[in-house]
Amino acid sequence: MCGIIGIVGTSEVAPRLVDGLKRMEYRGYDSAGVCTVHDGSLVRRRAEGKLANLVRELEGNPAPGTTGIAHTRWATHGAPTQQNAHPHATPLVALVHNGIIENFKDLRDEMLADGRRFESQTDTEVVVHLVSREIEAGKSPEQAVAAVLPRLRGAFALAITFRDHPDMLIGARLGSPLVVGYGPKDERGGEMYLGSDALALAPLTQHIAYLEEGDWVTITRDEAIVRDAAGNLVNRPIQTSGASAAAIEKGNYRHFMQ
Repeated sequence: MCGIIGIVGTSEVAPRLVDGLKRMEYRGYDSAGVCTVHDGSLVRRRAEGKLANLVRELEGNPAPGTTGIAHTRWATHGAPTQQNAHPHATPLVALVHNGIIENFKDLRDEMLADGRRFESQTDTEVVVHLVSREIEAGKSPEQAVAAVLPRLRGAFALAITFRDHPDMLIGARLGSPLVVGYGPKDERGGEMYLGSDALALAPLTQHIAYLEEGDWVTITRDEAIVRDAAGNLVNRPIQTSGASAAAIEKGNYRHFMQ
C-alpha cells in the first residue's frame, strides 16, 4: 500500500515531505522518492529500499522548492528498483500514484504508438504521459486532468505537479483514499497539503477534508477547488483531525532528515 504526500508551501518542502513519508512507513514500501518544482524545472530524487537511502540521496543532491510531492512505493507492476520508484515524470509533469491502473497496457501501447518513451515497467508512468500529452496540446493542468481521468480504469489516488505551474498541485481519487489539508496563512501566503491519510499531515495541519469517490482537487497556497467525477464544483466538509495527537515523535529534531 503506497503512501502519498504533497505540499504547496512558502518554505522548502523536501524535509517535510520526507517527514510525511516517515509517518506512512507502517503501510510498507520498497522504494521512495520526491519531486519538487524549482527554477523552471522538476527536481526528482528517488531511491530503492529504506527512506534512509532517500535521505542520503537528498543530502548529496538536494531538491529545493516550495511545492512538491513524495511517495513510498509497494511494488505491483515492475520490480522494486530506483527506475520504477515514484514520482514518474516527463519534463512537464510529475506524479505519484497509489493503486492499480487496470488498463495501463492498452494506454501504454497508445503512448508508444504516439512516440512516447518509457523509463519504467510501472502502470503509473502511462498516466504521466497522458497528462503531459494534453499539456503539450495547449490545455491547462485542470483541462488535462479532466481529459485523462475518465480514461483510467482501476483504483487510484494521484498527486500531480506541473513544471510551469509551481504553486499548484492536483489530486484525484477513485478507490484509494486522499486527504486535503488546510494549512496556516501568514504575510507570505498560505499552505495546502495532500496526503494518503491524516497521519501523514498531522504535524502540518489539523484541518482536513476527505475527498469522496471520483473527486479531484486543485490546491494552491490559498485554496482547494474540489470537483466531482462529472466536473461539478463541490464542497467537502473541513474536519478537525484526531491524528495530530498520534503524530510520530521526532525527539529534539526539527525533522526526520536530521
